Amino acid sequence: MPRLPESVLGDAYSSTNAWDTLIDLVEVENRMAGQAGEREGADVIVDAFEDAGLNEVGIEEFEIPGWWRGSSVLELPDRDKRYNAPHQLFALPGCTDGTVEAELVDVGHGTGAEFENTDIEGKVVMVSSDVPDDYDGWLHRMEKYASAIEGGAEAFVFRNHVAGCLPPTGEVGYHARPGELPAVGISKELGARLERYCEEGPVQVTLSVDCRNEPTTSQNVVGELGPDTQEEVWVTAHHDSHDIAEGANDNGVGSVLVAEIGRLLAQMEADLDVRTRFVTFGSEEIGLCGAYHAADTVDVDRVKAIINIDGAGRSGTLHVRSSGFSPVEEAFRDVAAAFDVPLQTSDTVSPHGDQWAFVEKGVPGVMVSSASDEQTGRGWGHTHADTLDKLDSRTLREIAVLIAEGTLAVSEPEREIPHREPDAVRDDLSDSYVRELKVGNRWNYEK
Repeated sequence: MPRLPESVLGDAYSSTNAWDTLIDLVEVENRMAGQAGEREGADVIVDAFEDAGLNEVGIEEFEIPGWWRGSSVLELPDRDKRYNAPHQLFALPGCTDGTVEAELVDVGHGTGAEFENTDIEGKVVMVSSDVPDDYDGWLHRMEKYASAIEGGAEAFVFRNHVAGCLPPTGEVGYHARPGELPAVGISKELGARLERYCEEGPVQVTLSVDCRNEPTTSQNVVGELGPDTQEEVWVTAHHDSHDIAEGANDNGVGSVLVAEIGRLLAQMEADLDVRTRFVTFGSEEIGLCGAYHAADTVDVDRVKAIINIDGAGRSGTLHVRSSGFSPVEEAFRDVAAAFDVPLQTSDTVSPHGDQWAFVEKGVPGVMVSSASDEQTGRGWGHTHADTLDKLDSRTLREIAVLIAEGTLAVSEPEREIPHREPDAVRDDLSDSYVRELKVGNRWNYEK
């Protein structure tokens, strides 16, 4: 049976509150970590938290390594070609600046086998953003960047697999900013042209990347509900995005859902079993900086579980990545059964998503997103096309109810959710994730 009272359910399914907040948030067109728009977006969430009736609403600031995008150019001197339009390419956040003159080498999807079979030393590496159809799992951009570094490449070119003249963006420096290699994202269409050129013979390129790396500040938005209990349940998302688009789905949706779930639970605050904290983190896109700040400044032993929402707007069907914490997954299975709706799950332990800053310490954490059969990987995410028109207010209502119910299920005193030993979490990481974490200076275990 649903745990939310009928009056709250009725409000949830009829309210436009989350959608209205999302409209306000995407009006801030650049919420890049450490820049003025990120703080403006945080202020939108502060207002939403206060309107929702959360307690102790505020902003916590912290320092981060900032990055500002300049212009990038890819030239093919032998063919008299020059590409610098924003629908063709731009720099990847966290990379270093510089100019590289070298041969361009296409390494396909950038799998481990493809890198092993390709001589990339001293060359400019180009890889696709997707994986082969028969590949077991997913390869993150940073894993491919790590392979390029290990192979001695001079620069990195990340080609989108989604059509529409949409270069993909995404961090490549993380906590080792700036990253070792100049790096750009290019559109699928430009990638196809360069692939054709490589098939015809050696291709010499000149890649010039202009960017700026310097310290700045970011912020987390916090609020809370419920009794002062020893245990706490956290509901989180990240309010930063990239500077090339509205960041509507990644992760505007997650941010407004945290506020909306808080609004629903505030209507039954007297019935909450545990202290429930609501947080939107800053600087997720550059290495989970806000989440790390929070995990390092609170008593994580008190956190019963963290439910992190990221990329949850593509459909009303939830996908829960449990990171091996099966009791949290089971709580969401109970909710799906109660509402007679489908649920997708996976137990992969991944260092991507703000929950990782807690999971690596053994705290039960899941990432809640939306299932989608329309696009693989990020879809419109991390491109110019991550805009409000791709989303639907009805989806936000459905998801808000399901995650609010999941929060209540996780909070039940009789539902035991044990922490894990950090070393056990470490041992569940794939070798490629370990390599990626070390390259990005995010390896927080014993060497």
